[in-house]
Amino acid sequence: MFLDFEELTLNVGEQKIFVRHGGDPGNPSLLLLHGYPQTSAMWHAVAPQFTDQFHVICPDLRGYGRSSKPASDDQHTPYSKREMAKDMVSVMSQMGHETFLVGAHDRGARVTHRMALDHPQNVQAMVLLDIAPTREMYRDTSKEFASAYWHWFFLIQKHPIPEQIIGNDPAQFWKLKCFNQAKGESPFTAEALDEYIAAFSTPEAIHATCEDYRAAATIDIEHDDRDDGRKIEQPLMVLWAKRGVIETCFDAMALWQARAHWVEGEAVDATHYMAEEIPDEIASRMRAFFLRQTDQKDAAE
Repeated sequence: MFLDFEELTLNVGEQKIFVRHGGDPGNPSLLLLHGYPQTSAMWHAVAPQFTDQFHVICPDLRGYGRSSKPASDDQHTPYSKREMAKDMVSVMSQMGHETFLVGAHDRGARVTHRMALDHPQNVQAMVLLDIAPTREMYRDTSKEFASAYWHWFFLIQKHPIPEQIIGNDPAQFWKLKCFNQAKGESPFTAEALDEYIAAFSTPEAIHATCEDYRAAATIDIEHDDRDDGRKIEQPLMVLWAKRGVIETCFDAMALWQARAHWVEGEAVDATHYMAEEIPDEIASRMRAFFLRQTDQKDAAE
């Protein structure tokens, strides 16, 4: 995986963030963020397609993979998307990029949503894969959504309920959750799957990733409410799975138009793990969108 990519670990405040990166550091920068319960390995078929024109940075979010898993608190603050977004801004600064594009999936897309609001001077444009805004997804929960995304409601239960249940057989839980979202199939390569399950199977990782979801249902929504209707200013493209929950349970475009000034997007023929199911199409769509944004920026200057 990740031919010609380098690996390093950066100190970000008290945390350590593991990073894969490739391409010329002098090129425009592209940050790629993964989701639950994965690592930066999810970009193995997409990221190399960008190294001809971009410096591509693929970190493991805090709580995941080879990055730090800090102790939490009663408000789940260390796993708020605000704190996770700060990590990423620091990572990019240390990699030599004060402004950057972002492609993000699942939890990483939720981090990106917050990063765009909290750090508008850093985020130039973004592509978000298979999410609608967190607050509105909880607000508009239906029986169909709760049945399909049962893990959203299981993982937020008080410690140590989900931790103990998952800890009994982390690999089986991982496969149950992820294969279910892929309609019973496995779109993952053997190498990526091995990394995902090994990274997820420690008590520290299980607890940290539960805290990510607990934060989403509490402090992250509080932060959204405090925005008082403020919208994303940057160009946004959203792609969601035609064979997934966002398509069947939500009006994704309407929800994003309520949260962003400039948004485009559509459903693609995939399930939730589209970057691994249809990587060439995802890379092609992202490249076209990002080059359009950089061309417009250059023309304006």
